[in-house]
Amino acid sequence: MASASLQFFAFILALFGVFGDITATLLPNWKVNADVGSNIITAITQMQGLWMDCTWYSTGMFSCTLKYSVLSLPIYIQAARTTMVLSCILSAFGICITTVGMKCTKLGGDTDSKSHACFAGGVCFILAGIFGLVPTSWYTREIISNFLDQNVPESSKHEPGGAVYTGFISAGFLLVAGVIFCTSCFQRQQGAWIYPPKQHHFPSTEQESNEGYNLKDYV
Repeated sequence: MASASLQFFAFILALFGVFGDITATLLPNWKVNADVGSNIITAITQMQGLWMDCTWYSTGMFSCTLKYSVLSLPIYIQAARTTMVLSCILSAFGICITTVGMKCTKLGGDTDSKSHACFAGGVCFILAGIFGLVPTSWYTREIISNFLDQNVPESSKHEPGGAVYTGFISAGFLLVAGVIFCTSCFQRQQGAWIYPPKQHHFPSTEQESNEGYNLKDYV
């Protein structure tokens, strides 16, 4: 029962991770303009994401421009696009697989099949967490290095936006969920190895018949 409840808790974490992963991928605020120096009072807020750049005016108007050209983008944005999409796909696969492998569901067949499915789903979550952690870390590094560069004008400096923090948190949820699913399967297999099922040995009929005779009867 404890293992089933722990798997259910990991499944909830994975759901939050999947939703957060998809949200971070689609949000346009991976970086926002920094309010520093003479740029501290501004009438607009500029945001840049993986797929579009948006501008929010003080009057309440909001406009976005899609990034149609892929080759013109910096390499870290291209890598972030690819890895975040892979993270969303792997996490979705993990949800489907762990639904079959969880102990609280009636899908997946026998115990061994459910254990293998649960382990495969955990691996998908771990890979999805790694694929989500790499682009957010790389993107944050580029923002910080650009912010600390003295040659960059203050109007062109940016800070990490909400999508970056959402990506970090989602990657953490997916990693924790994957570790829980994998360790729960290992504990189940280890218990089966330590406490193997008892085998009952029944004497054969030939041995029982031979025990009824004594060698002295043939001398």
